[in-house]
Amino acid sequence: MEVHAEVDGSGVPLAVLLKRELCNQKVEKPDILFGEANKSKKGEDFTLLMDKCHRSPGAGAGGENTGDDDTISVFAIFDGHNGSAAAIYTRENLINNVLAAIPPNLTSEEWTAALPRALVAGFVKTDKDFQTKAARSGTTVTFVIIDGWVVTVASVGDSRCILESAEGTVYFLSADHRLDANEEEVERVTASGGEVGRINIAGGAGIGPLRCWPGGLCLSRSIGDIDVGEFIVPVPHVKQVKLSNAGGRLVIASDGVWDALRFQEALNYTRGLPAEAAANRIVKEAVTSKGLRDDTTCIVVDILPPEKLSPPLKRPGKGGIIALFRRRPSDEMSEDQMDRGCLEPDVVEEIYEEGSAMLARRLNINYPAGNMFKLHDCAVCQLEMKPGEGISVHGNMPKHSRVDPWGGPFLCSSCQVKKEAMEGKLHSRSSQSAVQPVPK
Repeated sequence: MEVHAEVDGSGVPLAVLLKRELCNQKVEKPDILFGEANKSKKGEDFTLLMDKCHRSPGAGAGGENTGDDDTISVFAIFDGHNGSAAAIYTRENLINNVLAAIPPNLTSEEWTAALPRALVAGFVKTDKDFQTKAARSGTTVTFVIIDGWVVTVASVGDSRCILESAEGTVYFLSADHRLDANEEEVERVTASGGEVGRINIAGGAGIGPLRCWPGGLCLSRSIGDIDVGEFIVPVPHVKQVKLSNAGGRLVIASDGVWDALRFQEALNYTRGLPAEAAANRIVKEAVTSKGLRDDTTCIVVDILPPEKLSPPLKRPGKGGIIALFRRRPSDEMSEDQMDRGCLEPDVVEEIYEEGSAMLARRLNINYPAGNMFKLHDCAVCQLEMKPGEGISVHGNMPKHSRVDPWGGPFLCSSCQVKKEAMEGKLHSRSSQSAVQPVPK
């Protein structure tokens, strides 16, 4: 008597479907492997490497936690200029400011939805607090949070982050805020009262990259830079994606790398190498190509399916990394291979992306996500206010706007001053005099 396997309506055996469902239940968190490399010229590049960071505020740089259920991974590059104070301060304080902006007792899905707004609040609060130190330095920030298979990247400046999926597709997860490369930012800076131009010597033709004045910074967004106009804002570009459980590789690097290597060129140098060796290779090739003209820093992070769920014969030692990042789109996996490895089709899903510099747009989250945040806490610094004390982020919106200014979010008076200054409506910094161009 011949026995046929029971199948569902799609023709796939139920035993295979049940196995896939079991695999999906098991693949909760990926393995995170990482490495960094640096060649220093000015000593102004700093990194943050936290493979296990507790979600609760106060964890900070010492927030390692042995439990995996309530932890995230955090990786960041801070490329300072005009000194290292801003980079060091941001490295020590940004993560706590971000986590403090996320309401407690959220589900995993709610936490993911709240993170983009919390990143904006954390960046602005860090910049606002650093201004009180009266230090003149500034820093770029590329800040990566990995929560399971979800990767969220917040960035100001020109330290870039790219993702290569398991099948070889490259995704850009950060923005480039160099004025030379971002026409929209040039328009925003000039509309806010800044001037954009190249260095002009004795009335001749402008030389060097586009810079904004006063200050001479060639970036439109950063943390710090107290001597530059408020139109240099700390509001980050945020992009959030979800990887399949096939995984992917992140390359995070300062401009010392990207000024020397093209994106695909950098990825090609990492083929067949584990994370730490890949980071060292990228830095070595960048310095070899252009010389050590600037601090040159790279972090490589591999987001991998857990060892027990990897395809057979794919990961003998380092071989799994070689196979994982060498597979091209044409090398399709068979159904049998996918079943054995419990891997999903390699798809990177975009969850969220926003780059506006307007706080009214960045802090406003529609219901139900917005309902997670405390209505009468300042949306930036989390100051608890009495009803009626807060100032709506939409308070100065045009009368024809459909936004309800009584519905929040609200800012405290100090953060409202910061918001209006960033929008070119007033000056909150103590010094607006022109200074010598910063070497950035």
